[in-house]
Amino acid sequence: MVELPVVSRRSAIKTAMALGLGGVIVASSAGCTAEDRPQEVTVAGGESGGFYLEFATLLADLLQREQVAERAVAVTTGGSLENIRRVVSGEATMAVALADAAAQAASDAATDAATEAGNGSGTGSGAGDLVALGKVYQNYVHCLVREDSGIRTFADLAGKTAGVGEVGSGTTLTAARIIAAAGLSADTAGPGMAVKQVNLGLNQALEALKDGSISVMIQSGGVPTAPIVAAARELGVRLLDLSDLVPATRAQSGFFYDRVLIPANSYGDAPAVWTVGVANLLLCRRDLADHVVRRTVELLVEQAQDLVPKSSTGVQFLSPETLINTAGLPLHPAAEAAYRALHG
Repeated sequence: MVELPVVSRRSAIKTAMALGLGGVIVASSAGCTAEDRPQEVTVAGGESGGFYLEFATLLADLLQREQVAERAVAVTTGGSLENIRRVVSGEATMAVALADAAAQAASDAATDAATEAGNGSGTGSGAGDLVALGKVYQNYVHCLVREDSGIRTFADLAGKTAGVGEVGSGTTLTAARIIAAAGLSADTAGPGMAVKQVNLGLNQALEALKDGSISVMIQSGGVPTAPIVAAARELGVRLLDLSDLVPATRAQSGFFYDRVLIPANSYGDAPAVWTVGVANLLLCRRDLADHVVRRTVELLVEQAQDLVPKSSTGVQFLSPETLINTAGLPLHPAAEAAYRALHG
C-alpha cells in the first residue's frame, strides 16, 4: 500500500478539494427551511479526550450554525458499538463509528432478519437500516506500552494483560481481531499464553498503564490523540509495530484493515511506526430526511476545514476522493445523489 505524505491538515484539505472535485464545487444549497428543519439533531461521539467526540462536536456546531437543525448536539458515549445502537434505536440522528463495527452490525442484522423470516416473524427496523453519509477520517490502532517495559513486539504480549477499550467501543472488536490474528486469543494460544483482555476506556487505560495493572493498551483513534500525548510526556511510552499482523487480520476478519503509518514525533520523540488502520464512518438511518442528508454531505465537502480537530496531523480527514469509500456499507441514497452532483 502506498502511503500519502504527511502534510499539514489545512494544505491537505485544500489540495484534496482541488484534485477530488476538479475545482468544480457547486454553490451550497440554501439551508433547510423553517418548516422542514428538524428541532434537534444528535451526533453520537465518543469518550472525553478522543477524536470521536471532538469531531462530533465540530459537526454538531456546524449543523446548527448552518441551520440544518434548530439545535444540534454531540453526545459523549463509549464509542462505535454504542453509537451504532443509538442510531438504530433512534436515540441519535448521526454517529461516528469504525467501519468494521458497522459492517459487523449490518451482518448481524441480516442474519437476524433471515432467522425471523424463517420463523415467520419480523421486528421492523434494525441495524439493516444503517447507512453511511461518508468516510470522515482514518483511525489508527495505537498499541501502547511503557518505554521501560521491555516489550518490543506484539508477540512479547503473550500472557500479559491488555486494556482493549471501553464496553461499547469499536476498539474492543478491532483489538480482539488483532489479538486473534496474532494467535494470542484464548481460543488459539497455548496454556498461559493468551492475552487477557480487560475493558478500559482511553483515560482509564492510561492510568492503568501508569500504575502497571496492565502491560499494554490498545486504542483506536486519530493522530495524535491528546491524552496519549500527555502520557508520553509524563510516562514515556512505546508504540508497537503491528504491520505484520495486517495480512492475517484481513484474512480472518475482512478487508477493513490497512497498513498505515503513525508519523515520527506524534507522541514525544517516538519514531514513526506502522500500524493497523480502520476507516471511520459517519452513519445514520436510511429514513433520515433526504434534505438533511444532502445538506450534511455538502458541508462535509465544502466546509471540511471546519470539521478537522485542531490537534490532528497528516492526511486523515475528509478527502473528497475518499468520502464515498465506505468499506462496503451502503451510502444513504440522498448522500449518493449529493456526491454525484458535487463530483459531476
